[in-house]
Parts: sequence; structure tokens; C-alpha cells
Amino acid sequence: MSRGNIDTVFAGSIPKLYQTHLVPLIFEPYAVEVAARVASLRPARVLEIAAGTGVVTRHLASALPADASIVATDLNPAMLTQAMEIGTRRNVTWREADAMRLPFDDAAFDVVVCQFGAMFFPDRAKAYSEARRVLRDGGSYVFSVWDRIENNEFADVTTRALAAMFPDDPPRFLARTPHGYHEQARIASDLVHGGFSSPPTFSTVTARSRAESSRIPAIAYCQGTPLRGEIEARAAERLAEATDVAAKAIAARFGSGPVDGKIQAHIVVVDR
Repeated sequence: MSRGNIDTVFAGSIPKLYQTHLVPLIFEPYAVEVAARVASLRPARVLEIAAGTGVVTRHLASALPADASIVATDLNPAMLTQAMEIGTRRNVTWREADAMRLPFDDAAFDVVVCQFGAMFFPDRAKAYSEARRVLRDGGSYVFSVWDRIENNEFADVTTRALAAMFPDDPPRFLARTPHGYHEQARIASDLVHGGFSSPPTFSTVTARSRAESSRIPAIAYCQGTPLRGEIEARAAERLAEATDVAAKAIAARFGSGPVDGKIQAHIVVVDR
């Protein structure tokens, strides 16, 4: 399997571990922020791309009025299954869909929202052009991307610890993909190539990532993301060891009890 394919594999036990550990650790604070921004636009029709296990979807279902429609999509059926099992407080339409080829009519939505999905798009300009296509005139695309890995402490410590464990071929998924698309000029250029002519606004939002022990972020990253595939590609029998190595490194930096690290992301809003 190629490195690009490994970066997008959310299968097996990953969706459940992702929801149990990673969502409360790093995604929940931004889901609240993104849903509030979408609600402030007062949309009647919302499309979510790359919904994952539905953390933003659930906040949208609470933040938007009952008569607003929400369509939540993801390319990965295992992630959607996990999202649907958790459910939402009101009706949401769940649909498997590729951000590069959205199965919706032109101008079908008032807002398109995507939390931490743009980094995984194989052709971001194409994905942005699809988001623009399904937006009505005056509609908004609201999305978030992680800032550089050095501003996301648990991810950075984990990456450095695994580099020491595999010095000849360090697993770089976290730096390469989730934290590899943070330059604002690059994002703005991709949006232009996707057909957006309005300048985007960027808000850099810092939050805290908290867990009861160092083992929780270690499991979250090493077993609940495609980093797992990178580790197993090097030595499948060493996944538990790699998780232990990451946990020890996080404890060495943040203490042996509850841990508290910085996370940082950009929230981008661009109008059609």
C-alpha cells in the first residue's frame, strides 16, 4: 500500500478508537467553535464534508434550528457507521460521498462545512471547486485545518518519540498529513484555483488538549489514526511497544498524572 493510501485508511478498530480517544482529546473544542460559526450564518441548508464520526454534526444538530437541514457525508463508510451509531439529537441525512465528486446539485446549500478534512483531499483545488459548485451565491464554505505540528504538542511529542524508535524510517503521518497543510498563502491560492474569488478569512484558534493520563493521547494517535498503518508497515508486532514509547514520552514532558497540551488550528471562511 502506498504512503498516500495509508494516510486515508480509517478502518478496523480505528473509527471506534478515534471516537473514544481522539474526538474528546482534540476535535471537540473545534467542533463547538465551527458549529457556532456556521449557526451565526443562519443557514437553511448545510452540507458537511468529511464528517468522520460526527462530532461537528452533533454540534450542528444542537446549534441550528429544527427547520435547518443537515446532510453529513464522509468517504469512509466505517467512519459514517460509527457516526450513525452514536446518532444526533434530531434528524440528519447521512451519506457516503467523495469531496472530489459531490453527488449534489449546483447551488444546493447555504453553507458547506468541513472540520479537519482538507488536509486529506488528494486535489484540494478540485475539492474546493466542488464545495463552491454546491454553494448558492453568497453562501459560505467554513473549514478548519491544523496548524504546524510544533504548535500541537501531543502530536509533536509522539512524532519525535516514534522517530527515535524507527530512526531509519520515521513514521511521519502526523507531520505530513494532518499538520502538513497550514500555510495560509497556500490555502488561499488553492481556494483561488478552486474558483473562489472572495478573499478568505483566517482565524487561528488555540485550545487545550486534556486527558486523564499520557496513555490516552498515545493510544489516540498510535492506534486511532492512520499512523497505526505506518507503525504496522514497519513492524506490526511493535504497535503496543510504539504506543508505550509515545506514552512515556508524553509523560516525560507533561507529567505522570493528567496531561494538558496545546493544540492550534486555523478556521477558514470564504464566501461564494
